Amino acid sequence: MPGARVGEVMAWVRGQIAGRALQPGERLPSIRALAGRRGLSPSTVAEAYDHLVAEGVIRARRGAGFFVAGSPAPLALAEIGPALDREIDPLWVSRQSLDARAETMKPGCGWMPPDWMPNDLIRRALRGLARSDDWMLADYGPTRGSMALRQVIARQLQGQGIDAPPERILLTGSGTQAVDLVCRYLLRPGDTVLVDDPCYFNFQALLKVHRVHLVSVPYTPQGPDLAALQAVLTEHKPRLYITNSALQNPTGATLAPHVAHQVLTETAKTGTVIVEDDIFAGLEPEIAPRLAALDGLDRVIRIGSFSKTLSASIRCGYVVARPDWTEDLVDLQVATSFGGPSPVAAGVIHTVLSDGSYRRYLDDLRRRLARARAEMAARLEALGLTPWIMPRGGFYLWCALPEGRDSGDVARRALAEDVVLAPGNVFSPSLSQAGFMRFNVSQMGDARVWEVLSQALKG
Repeated sequence: MPGARVGEVMAWVRGQIAGRALQPGERLPSIRALAGRRGLSPSTVAEAYDHLVAEGVIRARRGAGFFVAGSPAPLALAEIGPALDREIDPLWVSRQSLDARAETMKPGCGWMPPDWMPNDLIRRALRGLARSDDWMLADYGPTRGSMALRQVIARQLQGQGIDAPPERILLTGSGTQAVDLVCRYLLRPGDTVLVDDPCYFNFQALLKVHRVHLVSVPYTPQGPDLAALQAVLTEHKPRLYITNSALQNPTGATLAPHVAHQVLTETAKTGTVIVEDDIFAGLEPEIAPRLAALDGLDRVIRIGSFSKTLSASIRCGYVVARPDWTEDLVDLQVATSFGGPSPVAAGVIHTVLSDGSYRRYLDDLRRRLARARAEMAARLEALGLTPWIMPRGGFYLWCALPEGRDSGDVARRALAEDVVLAPGNVFSPSLSQAGFMRFNVSQMGDARVWEVLSQALKG
């Protein structure tokens, strides 16, 4: 039997292959290089490689080194990383929300109901576009996306202290595609990426696709825990840090100014690039400090979209980055999707954003959400669910369950009654949030939600 240190090397190689950081036919690190990297003797690594060759996991080529054996297998995301119970598997939870029937209650989903959205404004915009030139309805759009929409976004960014002319803005098919595009551009398999704990669960699912090593830092009501952030950066030197600065998903917290400055200082020491996903900006009552504004878009990349405030059906996101990165991202988007979002989608969004009624809609929406947060927080507390904080805006409440209750169990019982909930560990890379659950206050108006939730909490 191999010794402990030899077994450690063998487990590392198998993990790299399972996570697709090492592909079939790809060359492994040399014996000396891996020994130095892991603080082991070359003989230990050589013995581990010999065992793996004997097992058929890798192949030795005289004078060339060691290579992963076999042919590439299809990428099955569910098989990457530890097996998770379906109640806390990000992919499974996403499927439950997206594939839910019309009558299914979804207090765990990440969007507002149709009757909360500006549908009359969208219909008006669609009628106008139906009379537009034929190219709008038939052609591909420009590589950066609609200039008119980018100009509107540039003006919005100026109001947040971010100086970004339209040439530095790239429209994408969605906010998720924007994050994916940045990951394609900056990451390679085996790189380390930092996220908050808890964080938006699809960050974890998306990063699996890129076959990276995920590390996390605990999130506090003022932002990431600074002592933990410093320790993680020093030990792992992550390539990217993906975060929300305002109305963080799932907690609803907003980054405090002194924490924002310290985040920029600490990540600068390791050269870590920050991806600031800011899709909830339109739901803030007042704009809080932004990393992109403080950094001047040097090491911070800004991501945005309109799915939370306008429509999740008319998909369009955007990336704002330094000029040389924006140019490269344009080429990458052409290569992977032959241009930006649909001109029709961009046209609808531009028309709605340019309508004076949209500003009034947002003002009304923020007031409506404030009332809903207060009302639902009181009703949740009556059931023994305590909000972690009361967010400044948005539609999420991150709540602690009564002592000893597991939110995965509660979600399982609720789903049997056709109610989709969002248990805490689906958001937690460390699986440390079993005692929490995220609620969408805009999706909790039906009495059946409260009946099912009350029964599910009783067990």
